[in-house]
Amino acid sequence: MLIFITILSGVIFAVGIYMILRRSIVRLILGFALISNAVNLLLFISGKLVKGRPPIIPENLNSLSEIHSDPIPQALILTAIVIGFGLIAFSTILIKRAYIINKTEDLDDLNTTDKIIVKSSKEK
Repeated sequence: MLIFITILSGVIFAVGIYMILRRSIVRLILGFALISNAVNLLLFISGKLVKGRPPIIPENLNSLSEIHSDPIPQALILTAIVIGFGLIAFSTILIKRAYIINKTEDLDDLNTTDKIIVKSSKEK
């Protein structure tokens, strides 16, 4: 199971890097989202996948004698998911605003500021 998830994470990483190298801003953001999900999978694997054994120490023992899953990577993943979602939502709004102003999503066209005409709210 760990090998499958590791390979899956590598494939998602590769697709994310491929999407980042495209000229479209939308594909760039999707690539960043895929890479963040691949990193989350790698963090999840680092905490060991153990089915049916929660990391709870019984009252009569001082430590766990069995292999258990580590809860720290799971907590880090939850935090990373929330931060990643906020970042993607913010960048999506920025992309929409840039598209409305410039009428393009091509990164080469957005590289220069000579063509940008900013309209004030009174002119609309």
